[in-house]
Formats: sequence, structure tokens, C-alpha cells
Amino acid sequence: MTALYIGSHLSTSGGWQALLKRSKDEGGSSFAFFPRSPYGKRSKSLTPEGAADFGETLRDLGYGPLVVHAPYVYNLAGKDAAKREFAMQALAEDIRLLSPIRAAGQETYINIHPGSHVGQGSETGCRLIAEGLNRVFDLLSDLYAGDGRAGVPILLETMAGKGTECGRSFEELAGIIGQVDHAAGLGVTFDTCHVYDAGYDLVGDFDGVKHTLDEVIGLDRVKAIHANDSLFGFGSHKDRHANIGEGKLGAGFFERLVNDPDFGRLPMILETKEVTPDTHREEIAMLRGMVR
Repeated sequence: MTALYIGSHLSTSGGWQALLKRSKDEGGSSFAFFPRSPYGKRSKSLTPEGAADFGETLRDLGYGPLVVHAPYVYNLAGKDAAKREFAMQALAEDIRLLSPIRAAGQETYINIHPGSHVGQGSETGCRLIAEGLNRVFDLLSDLYAGDGRAGVPILLETMAGKGTECGRSFEELAGIIGQVDHAAGLGVTFDTCHVYDAGYDLVGDFDGVKHTLDEVIGLDRVKAIHANDSLFGFGSHKDRHANIGEGKLGAGFFERLVNDPDFGRLPMILETKEVTPDTHREEIAMLRGMVR
């Protein structure tokens, strides 16, 4: 299997083995999925019973890390305490569902949008997110104790800065991480569209952005890439993805990304529009073909 770990966000319909088949069909070596409905209901397709076998199969096939995506409905920074509590409890349930996969030796992460402060201010929002993450780690203390083998790391996604999103800058993400007691269980997902839209010039100053990321957060915390081109571009704060090579980032940026010694070794997840049933297969092949 190629050294470039890459895939797309896949449907969970049909359960664990159907996920694997979809990944094979697109030529993937990593992938993402929602562990439950995007609206927060528990999945009927993904059950704890098949998780360990699924993890063993992926491990034996040489898959790269899974980058599971928490439902968008979770908002750890919201005003409503009941909704924050739901997000904490549901995230903890998601991690318990996924923990047998990681315990079987298949590296697995769960990616989450940090949250939106909905007018409370970014400082309050970031504090609430950190408090929520601390609660999640408390609820799962048995998984993260000792060697933490079953404790699935939580990845905070870099955001574009749309509306009242928290995590719109490296500094905001670092501030959240700094308030979490079990920071060893936290990492970052680097979304290429979001970072560019947030005002980090990945096209004109790739090395400078990477240096800033390392100084503020640390490259060792970056565990995954969301590989998306940007429809509106630098500093737009729009969060609109474009297909690879068809947006403002362009094919040249992605060639640099896949060949970067730090980013190129990370799992890359496509969140681009499926224009045809073969779009993601073609984009996977395109990015692999850029590797020198």
C-alpha cells in the first residue's frame, strides 16, 4: 500500500464491513465517517460488537489512521447548558464505540469542530470548550488511564472563522489545549481550506505558516489533514470547499503538501464534492500521482 494515507468521508450504511468495501472501491488507505447520525442519534449500523474485528482487519491491511468526524451538531461552546451536556455525553459515547478499534492496534482519532460561542465571545467560548473536553476525559478516565491504549485522541479542527466559530486561529486552539488537564489526549486536524480561508497564506508563504503552526501549537500535535481546496480563498472566512486543483489553493499547493516531510506522512481526508461517483477515486489517484 502506498505511503500516502488518503481517503474520503464515507457513508456508514451497512456497517463496519461496508465501510471497508467503500474504502477499497475508491482506492483509499485511510478514511473518515460519522460515528452516529449528523443530527446526534445513535448509529443503527455501527455496533460495538464488530468494532474490534474491524480494527484488526484494517491493521492487517496496513491502513493509515482513521479520522472519524464527530457530528456537526455538537457545540461545546454553546449558551445552552443542556446542549453542551449532550455534546459531552455523546462524544464520550462515540469514543467508547471507537475504542476497541484503537485497542486492536488500528490508530484512530475523532475529529471535532471546537464549537461556536454564539455571541458570548471567543474567550468564553474557548473556556467552555476546554471545560467540556475536561468533562469528556473524566467520563472516560478508564480508557485513558495507564498506557491509554484504548483512549481515542480527540482532534480539534482548524476553522475558517465563519460566524462565531472558535478555533479560527492557531492561538485560539492553543489556548483551548492549554486549559485541558489531559492535553496528551488532544491533537489538531489541519484543514487546508479552513486555514487558508482564516488568513494563513498557504500559497504565498507555506513555510511561514508551517513555522507559525509549530511555534504556536507544535507540529507534533497535528495528527491529520482535511485535504480541501478553497472556493473563495485567502482570508475569506467562508469555509467553502472546492475540488482538488479547482480552487484558490490550486494543484501546486497540494503537490507541495503531499511531499512535505511533516504533512505528507499524515492521513489525508478528502471532504470535496462528489461531482461524479468517481470523483474521490480520481482525486486520490491525482494526489498519489503528485508524490515524488
